[in-house]
Amino acid sequence: MADWTDILREIQSTRGDFDGVRRKYLKQLSIYTGRNTIIYYSGWLQKPGPYPLGINDLDKNAFMATIRGLDRSKGLDLILHTPGGEVAATESIIDYLCQMFLDIRVIVPQLAMSGGTMIACSADSIVMGKQSSLGPIDPQVPTPFGQVPAHALIEEFEKAYKEIKRDQIAILVWQPILSKYIPTLHGECQKAMKWAEEIVTERLKQRMLRNLSTEEMKNVLENIMRELGNHSVSLSHSRHLSVQKCKDIGLNIYNLEEDQKLQDLVLSVHHATMHTLSSTLAFKITENQKKSAVIQAVPVRE
Repeated sequence: MADWTDILREIQSTRGDFDGVRRKYLKQLSIYTGRNTIIYYSGWLQKPGPYPLGINDLDKNAFMATIRGLDRSKGLDLILHTPGGEVAATESIIDYLCQMFLDIRVIVPQLAMSGGTMIACSADSIVMGKQSSLGPIDPQVPTPFGQVPAHALIEEFEKAYKEIKRDQIAILVWQPILSKYIPTLHGECQKAMKWAEEIVTERLKQRMLRNLSTEEMKNVLENIMRELGNHSVSLSHSRHLSVQKCKDIGLNIYNLEEDQKLQDLVLSVHHATMHTLSSTLAFKITENQKKSAVIQAVPVRE
């Protein structure tokens, strides 16, 4: 297997042909599976900063460009590495992919968090390795203190209400805190939670869980949404959910290690793409096995 160091040496031997090495393994992977293969990678781990690293509406154009000309009857393997992003953009991309392909398999070599998890849950199956993680889908809302889990804010409002109702003096403690929030924030938090849950629930019904009985589907959906969508259960939006955890909650997971050749090719693509994000100006890459790509890069300052 070509590991992190092997891929780096190969790139160095080609005098820094990051694109060439990455595309070679991407094509080999597609040939091996007989499926269309698209990578959607963000460099948020390498380039934290003022770039559109999360899922956003610009990415719809990238998917349109990389899907154009593909034989869609072959299905899609979507290799994801993303911190998540805007719920509206995530929903739009999910809708588009599900219209374009009857068979979607999401492969997570390392991390598909938040909106990335929502995309993964909208597929027919998910491939994960021992090193892979999904994350909670509980929506985050903007506050004067930064992005905060919507569920946590609702809990705080409810706690304030109970304490003030029990003892009016408590308002002296809570007033400075609550005054920093806009009046409609509580309602917006409830809507955001409902929105994310509806997106994932409907796609799970249509795809991953479609062959379950009505009663079994109901139970599995409740368990998945409790584990992925409830901040009081996950405790942190950045929590990493392992392959075994994702299996246990009811997602249709395939172990990457069960197919050694698939594992080798997927990790070769992953390492080559991560090296590209680490050592070039690229901060987001969407690319298919035919070398059609949309690569967003940091502007060069003269």
